[in-house]
Amino acid sequence: MRARQWILMGFAGLFSFAAVALCILYVVSFRGDHGAAASTRIGGPFKLVDDTGATVTEKTLAGKPYAIYFGYTFCPEVCPTTLLDLSRWIQKLGPDADKLNYVFVTVDPERDSVQSMHAYLSSFDKRIRGYAGTPSEIAQIAKEYRVYYKKVPTDGGGYTMDHSSIIYLMGSDAQFVTVIPYQEDDAWHWLSSEISRR
Repeated sequence: MRARQWILMGFAGLFSFAAVALCILYVVSFRGDHGAAASTRIGGPFKLVDDTGATVTEKTLAGKPYAIYFGYTFCPEVCPTTLLDLSRWIQKLGPDADKLNYVFVTVDPERDSVQSMHAYLSSFDKRIRGYAGTPSEIAQIAKEYRVYYKKVPTDGGGYTMDHSSIIYLMGSDAQFVTVIPYQEDDAWHWLSSEISRR
């Protein structure tokens, strides 16, 4: 019986990996030869709250390029790794870092409150803002950005979240520029390039 459970868990893991990989390929397929935005729209209107409790919309990000990432605070590895990478790139940008906005949107609205988002982000660069909302509000922004996420039950009645693991780089006009894959070695130059385009 135990062997069967391990086999089923293995298949579930492979399925989850394949789903995330397909989502990444789907989004990356919209990148042009040089990462330019293609005709398919990514991004759009939303209404959430940030990790200080203030209401935020797409207009909050207007006028600056921005990097936006979707994850959750209970994420064991991918999210903290990505936010640490983003923090490192922000530091490498130096004074130019203030010319961009950086956003971490939860895909786990049931557990990620304003307070927990604020506490979680205190471990990373202070310029990264956390966005939270109701399940329907998160579903809306995830749809706008073509983000994959799914609740996966675990033993004991808990759950984890499968989700996309890419950062979206958007222009100051809120138009999609490119995606930054998970654990990209030195993506700070993409951020720098977007600053220089302003």
